[in-house]
Amino acid sequence: MKRVWSPTLAWIVAVVAAVLLAVAAPTESSVMGRLPSLHARQLDQQPLALPEGLGAERTLALISFHRDQRPAVDSWINGLQLGRDASVRWLRMLVVNDPGNDAGRSEIETRLRERYAQEKAAVVPVFTDRDAFARSTGLSGVEQPHAVVLNRRGEVLARVEGPFNAEKARVLRATLDE
Repeated sequence: MKRVWSPTLAWIVAVVAAVLLAVAAPTESSVMGRLPSLHARQLDQQPLALPEGLGAERTLALISFHRDQRPAVDSWINGLQLGRDASVRWLRMLVVNDPGNDAGRSEIETRLRERYAQEKAAVVPVFTDRDAFARSTGLSGVEQPHAVVLNRRGEVLARVEGPFNAEKARVLRATLDE
């Protein structure tokens, strides 16, 4: 009797283990990250529901967390020639710690409108907890700006950090062009 049940029991254990591994295996979006659902307003006052409101199936988001990261983000805009390339949908996402009230947010938006007067239609301030945003989106932290390719479901399809670099740009372009 023992000989008949041993292989059957081993087979059942193997099947259960395979099913558990299939269910517990990480998905691509859990590994790469996901943009949290947010309601934002572009600096030109247009409301934007993120990520559903992204302008294309694949959008390049240049994410910064601090004012001193602006030159690195500008290097991506210039390096990828985003001002002249209409084929790439992109936005500059400024992640700001939420001051907790409308007056504080309005004051920050006013300063940002002055600072980004030339490109305000592509600038989206996001008022939230910076660290929580970075974790959710799968970013390494808030010390460096990030360039990420997002789809309309908010899944991060590709990400790089720091200033423009030709190799990093090649990775982003390949994902954008898929």
